[in-house]
Amino acid sequence: MRTPFVAANWKMHKTVQEAIDYARNFVPLVASVSDVDIVLAPPFLALPALVEATEGSRVGVAAQNVSAEPNGAFTGEVSVGMLGAAGVTQVIIGHSERRQLYGETDAGVNAKTRAAIDAGLTPIVCVGETLDEREADRTFDVLDRQVGEGLAGLTPEQVAALVVAYEPVWAIGTGRVATPDQADTVHRHIREQLTSQFGDAAASGCRVIYGGSVKPANAMELMALADVDGALVGGASLDPASFAAIVTASRPSTT
Repeated sequence: MRTPFVAANWKMHKTVQEAIDYARNFVPLVASVSDVDIVLAPPFLALPALVEATEGSRVGVAAQNVSAEPNGAFTGEVSVGMLGAAGVTQVIIGHSERRQLYGETDAGVNAKTRAAIDAGLTPIVCVGETLDEREADRTFDVLDRQVGEGLAGLTPEQVAALVVAYEPVWAIGTGRVATPDQADTVHRHIREQLTSQFGDAAASGCRVIYGGSVKPANAMELMALADVDGALVGGASLDPASFAAIVTASRPSTT
């Protein structure tokens, strides 16, 4: 049984103080939840403060991006060592906004994923197709490439320990959500790809989560699917009560 994994991606929202205030409200709401791994991913500036604000709770803290380079003349970048020193435990890699707006490639995702694993961080590796790719019936081809190249060279043990987030680009911030049948089909395909590339044990251990306009109203139906192991939540995670409701909907006892 894979433990559900639910992460809040705040994107470019919340000041340091707003992040602290959020944690003060959110942590008590999920204090009794012991069967879901919960992660908050704030902007870089709020990471140390949020690590401190969630100390002693089961809420982890993730970064939204990282450099594959350990150090050097890379203005504006943040290394895995810096994240580890700040108390961060996970990092989102290859989010569609990074791919679309900043030109991230599958090779870059692979380099960042390897660097994160080597530093002891858990990668949350994002994959997903655009609307044009879906309408051209290329969804599986895109996902096979992103999974294949993004995780290339990893060991089965490393793959079993990381998180893959399927985020159909056409459903991010649009209010559109993959239907349960669509999500189920794609998640099953991703797990089959993991099996083909890394074996049964790796595919069974790796958590594949869904991201794309997840809200309290649709979370329980999505989380009930056998191959959906949690959610990467954007806009609905900005309110602590809303995100707590999604966490509760993800509990194994409610599915």
